[in-house]
Amino acid sequence: MSGEKDLNILLQNMEPVLNAGEYVFCTVENLNQVPDLEKILFFFRESEAVTIVLEKNIADEWSLNYSYISSWITLNIHSSLEAVGLTAAFANALKKENISCNVVAAYFHDHIFVAKKDAEKAIEALYTLKNN
Repeated sequence: MSGEKDLNILLQNMEPVLNAGEYVFCTVENLNQVPDLEKILFFFRESEAVTIVLEKNIADEWSLNYSYISSWITLNIHSSLEAVGLTAAFANALKKENISCNVVAAYFHDHIFVAKKDAEKAIEALYTLKNN
């Protein structure tokens, strides 16, 4: 199944879910520096370093540096990787509330990382978008 492409259906049926925990973005030179790959939520290789995202308590345990503590919101609707406009729609809804977001599009769902202090406000903005 390739997921939903229709923006109106995506917006009407998305269910924003605030996942438990605090998440941080850290960098390492390579994944050999990571004690346990299973504890990483995701990683992305860039030319400068490897960005890893993981729970804050694990980063603290591993003595990794970070500067941004975020909450993780999952949009529970199977959106197609070819869907047009979903990211723009929720990014604009968050922008109206002065909330920055870091987006990860995975195969089944879109995931949004927002500053921990903005998590509840972000959920409210996403539900307002859904209900309009």
